[in-house]
Amino acid sequence: MEIKRRFIFFGFGFTIGIILLLIILNGKEASCNYLPNARMLEILRSKHRVYDKDVIQLMTDKNIDSTVIVQMLLNGDIDFSKSKVRQEPCRYYWIDGYVKEKEASIYVENCDTIITIQRLTLNE
Repeated sequence: MEIKRRFIFFGFGFTIGIILLLIILNGKEASCNYLPNARMLEILRSKHRVYDKDVIQLMTDKNIDSTVIVQMLLNGDIDFSKSKVRQEPCRYYWIDGYVKEKEASIYVENCDTIITIQRLTLNE
């Protein structure tokens, strides 16, 4: 079989496979997070959030909504050098992001079923 014909058969099979995947996975929330940052942020977003009283006070003083924290958990970058990822029973993560176009950081305690936002730092 000549090479041109092989590429045609390959392209035809590849196209059918992609169409079948689109039909099977249509509407499903399938994701493949292989990098540590994306995987950990997804785990943190899926858990119930609790805010420390100092964080609540700072958010009230600076007129910051809880959706800002959700956006940081969605688009933030985990600084693994500042995080305590091997601590038991709860792990601690330092997440950098932006609040109202200004750099900000949150310190998150990750336990089995809940996460606690322990510190919110705004860099002005």
